[in-house]
Amino acid sequence: MTTASHPNNPENEYARDNSVLDPRDFRKALGNYATGVTVITVASENGGPVGLTCNSFASVSLNPPLILWSLVSHSPSMANFQNASHFVVNVLGASQRALARQFATPSKDKFAGVSWTAGLGDAPILADTVATFQCRSADRYYGGDHVIFLGAVEAYSYNGGEPLLFAQGGFGKFVAES
Repeated sequence: MTTASHPNNPENEYARDNSVLDPRDFRKALGNYATGVTVITVASENGGPVGLTCNSFASVSLNPPLILWSLVSHSPSMANFQNASHFVVNVLGASQRALARQFATPSKDKFAGVSWTAGLGDAPILADTVATFQCRSADRYYGGDHVIFLGAVEAYSYNGGEPLLFAQGGFGKFVAES
């Protein structure tokens, strides 16, 4: 079992290159927590669709309905997400591994061959996902090397389908106990 600790110094929380933790090993440890897989989408300032694969999505509050997700600060798509009035969290199904990879890979047109419709703020809603959350961009927070986006959920849908999961560097699916 690998154990690591971090000195309790609040100044280290927002400092770069100041951690005593090995970033690769820390990422490996985090990989033991299974997450769902989403594609976050917005309309760019010129109206074109923008999207990326994300597994840092979480609920924040039921009343009011709030969610969050985070994006690495140096992302080429950062300006699109910071300037958008709305975004959509598209929760992928177990059969959508290829879609997760498509939106995770740098490309000029990540939407090639992808069926979608415009949602609130013209943010793309991907077809055949297990759930969607259409959100107004409510706030953002800076945490280390990421920007945390807070979304006020204005509409949602779900179909009860089987979600795609990600853990330990690979995709999988949920298997319920009998």
